[in-house]
Amino acid sequence: MSEKKRKIVLLDGGMGQELIKRSKSPPHPLWSSYVLMHEPEIVEQVHVDFINAGARIITLNSYTATPERLNRDGADGMFYELQNKALEVAQRARDRCKKDVRIAGCLPPLYGSYKPQAAPSLNECVERYNAIAKKQAPNVDLFLCETMSSIKEAEAAITAATFHNRETWCCLSIKDDNRATLRSNEKLTDAVSRLKTFNHHANLLNCSTPESISNSISLLRKDTKQFGAYANGFTSIDSLEIGGTVDVLEKRVDLSPKSYSEQVFIWLEKGASIIGGCCEISPAHIQYISEMLTNLDYEITHSF
Repeated sequence: MSEKKRKIVLLDGGMGQELIKRSKSPPHPLWSSYVLMHEPEIVEQVHVDFINAGARIITLNSYTATPERLNRDGADGMFYELQNKALEVAQRARDRCKKDVRIAGCLPPLYGSYKPQAAPSLNECVERYNAIAKKQAPNVDLFLCETMSSIKEAEAAITAATFHNRETWCCLSIKDDNRATLRSNEKLTDAVSRLKTFNHHANLLNCSTPESISNSISLLRKDTKQFGAYANGFTSIDSLEIGGTVDVLEKRVDLSPKSYSEQVFIWLEKGASIIGGCCEISPAHIQYISEMLTNLDYEITHSF
């Protein structure tokens, strides 16, 4: 009897930086939402390209479409329109490809990436995340609580997502100094211990350097949940401020699909079952990973 293949869930890569490469518009504080409003066909094509590269889960292009960001950056009143458009575009891309792909809802940092100090109280965060989750839940297959930079952000997003009876994955962002701390300076081990009490389905590390993730991913095994990672391809995130534009971040020149996949292989060896890419990780990277997984006789899937 043949040995059963190990299943690996393959996510898509980074939407925002891919849109910078393809859009003719200048970067904007609400970048991915801005392109969604004015050039939705580009967003749809990025989804399609990731699916054709091998991704079995695509994430809504709604990362910047929180009421807090929209109100701050002059797009108040656009929340429902943008959420509807993100859902419509993702569904259309899946239909075009005619492949068995799941759509993930997105619960991002409310005000800005990597700045957990900007988040309001826990109860306020739960209330605000609930408004996003309520809108997305009827039309998504699962939720990604993305780039959670503090335990509070993670708790709030998980609480809101699981209230709507959707499979929920918590994605924590860690500092790039190999000290295994969240961007809030809280220890990753403390975060994992705290999140054990929640009924979500998986823990991941995301939007951190591949090397810092390789250094810390084993700590996710302290919980019994499935775990994984999707890293970014930035040299540093230090120059990005709340309300800033994503073009201030510099792309690494040493992170080819092959070199990124070498870090992914480390995650796999340490037990990861969910793999993908974040900012600056392109369809070419995902395709390389997909081919690597196939060659190593893994089963690529969209669920455990």
